[in-house]
Amino acid sequence: MLNKPNIFIKLLETSHAEDLLTLELNNRSFFQLYTPLRDEKFYTLDGQLERIKKSILFAKEDAGYSFGIFLIESKELIGNVALTEVVRSDLQSCWLGYCLDKQQNGKGYMTETVKLAVNYAFKELNLHRIEAGVMPHNIGSIKVLEKAGFHKEGIAKKNVRINGKWEDHQTFAIINMDTI
Repeated sequence: MLNKPNIFIKLLETSHAEDLLTLELNNRSFFQLYTPLRDEKFYTLDGQLERIKKSILFAKEDAGYSFGIFLIESKELIGNVALTEVVRSDLQSCWLGYCLDKQQNGKGYMTETVKLAVNYAFKELNLHRIEAGVMPHNIGSIKVLEKAGFHKEGIAKKNVRINGKWEDHQTFAIINMDTI
């Protein structure tokens, strides 16, 4: 468990499936603005259990790490942050992705979360570089990444299909200065 003053992150476990399903159902239309289309099974308990089991397997294989974001006081699951597509060898890198309950936006929780995930990636996984892609109009997410120390690198044209449409993404990155 990694924590900041208001939140903590913890690798997802099967015991989190019901809370993760509730998060996804309560934020379905909000999250859909920024994610690929999901099939209906995703929005079931079995779908979330399958998602968590895959994330546990990925962590065992050092291929990815998916964390729940929890409020310190209530222990409520309010989001997800993931380090995906971990590459070793000469790259030592991964991608960062995240989502937060729409009711929790604007409180600084995601900036705290991203800092925790970056610290984990650099200190525990000894990665050199983390990348993130954000739709250019998603100003809130851009601010989160900038506050967490990421820098802009460029626009990836039409690289992710969101809601059935290919969208541009601003690429951000942060480098582990201890590996240079």
